[in-house]
Amino acid sequence: MFQKFNLKNTMRFSAFLMLALIIFGTVSGADAQTRRRRPVIRRAAAARPRAALYSVAANTRIRVRMEETIDSKTARIGDRFETRTVEPVYSTNGSVVIPEGSTIVGRVDTVTAARKGGKPGTIDVTFVQVKLPNGTTRAINGSLSDLDSKDAKSNNEGTASGDRMGHRKPIFIGGGAAGGAVIGAIAGGGKGALIGAIIGGVGGAITENQTKGENAEVKSGTEFGIVLNQAISMPKYSEQ
Repeated sequence: MFQKFNLKNTMRFSAFLMLALIIFGTVSGADAQTRRRRPVIRRAAAARPRAALYSVAANTRIRVRMEETIDSKTARIGDRFETRTVEPVYSTNGSVVIPEGSTIVGRVDTVTAARKGGKPGTIDVTFVQVKLPNGTTRAINGSLSDLDSKDAKSNNEGTASGDRMGHRKPIFIGGGAAGGAVIGAIAGGGKGALIGAIIGGVGGAITENQTKGENAEVKSGTEFGIVLNQAISMPKYSEQ
């Protein structure tokens, strides 16, 4: 009788254990599915505050120095070249936005080699981008200009010089004792005769028609000005 009772209890315990395992497995599976289906909440990164922008007015002149040499004999339309600022550029409220040592990229728009008849070579350029030492870049619209300072003008053997004339587009023009370049202008913004071109080397029995003009060569180290045709907005300069 004891064996019969023990067997019965064992069977009941086994049945209870199996039922418990089934229930536990079902609950665990449901719980796992619930955990898998639970949406993942991603926290958005905090937006960085925008830096305040400061305006540099149109017609601001920027003093730069050539970092390479270009000349009207070898230059091609679309060529890029680099200049470097030699003094800081300030916003309208007096903050430094372009420090000394920044790079300003120029582009050759048109170029004409020197020709017979005493016609000098010319290079027409625009300035399209500024790169700050901290990596900040901005597109600009700038034109060639003199340095707008009487004591900044030279004899064409160092600093490019010349007068910016109203309604005339300044360009580099061949000439000078070293066969370099000066800043001249094309009357009417590209139409008409060259203004301020210097023709050298004519002498003795050599006639003008037999003499080839000087190519415009803007050497590395030459200083000149860039004038902004449009205002730009930039943050106050920071090294970081």
